[in-house]
Amino acid sequence: MAIYHFARTADDLADEGTASAGARLADLQAYRGDLVAALAGRPPSPRWLGVFTALAARAQAFSLPPQHLHALLDAFEQDVRNPPYADRAALLDYCDRSANPVGRLLLHLYGVHDARSMQQADAICSALQLINFWQDLSVDGPRSRLYVPHADLLRHGLKAHAVQRCEDSPQSRALVADLCGWAQDLMLSGAPLVHQIPGRGGWELRLVVQGGLRILEKISRMNHAVMLQRPKLSAVDLPMLVWRAWRMRAAAR
Repeated sequence: MAIYHFARTADDLADEGTASAGARLADLQAYRGDLVAALAGRPPSPRWLGVFTALAARAQAFSLPPQHLHALLDAFEQDVRNPPYADRAALLDYCDRSANPVGRLLLHLYGVHDARSMQQADAICSALQLINFWQDLSVDGPRSRLYVPHADLLRHGLKAHAVQRCEDSPQSRALVADLCGWAQDLMLSGAPLVHQIPGRGGWELRLVVQGGLRILEKISRMNHAVMLQRPKLSAVDLPMLVWRAWRMRAAAR
């Protein structure tokens, strides 16, 4: 929860409200200053006292790697600058800061440090980030946010403005299908990690993996028309997710 509130607050600074880009970057810089202070055992500013008091206590108790916390702030600053992404490698480089540190922090809490588990956690977290991008195309477009790599746009004969205007077309649907296939391959490559995490953490990770795959399934069932509608999970999906999570556990036996 301490890690979540740290990341959630920073994400809101970068993305919520009507502040200018300069003001957002200044807030994130101040936020990073409080992170440095808290990790060094100094009192943070009153502005985010609750966030950093909790985080400092947990960071000390569990020896949280500071570089992962700083990487998340790097990603939020990158979001404010809203750069274009030339290719998939560039987008994965962003995911390495925006998503993968969360997985690595959670592995750290469970005492899992081997290279293969780290690689699988990165695959799951990057896949979740990509799925969220493709799920949110109809939301990000009007906000002038574009995470689709330029190389993918070219391959499907599309211009960036067509995606930002949420123009539905056979080409845009083919693009989304391609991007979802990429995300699914990543997710499946990391999914065996669920068998390495004990207890509640393993069950939560199974549900996270299945939730991401379920969103991809919903996108496919709507013929990849995410320019028109945002697919989402609901309470109706929960029994299926639990069943599929249990099947992952049973398959490991």
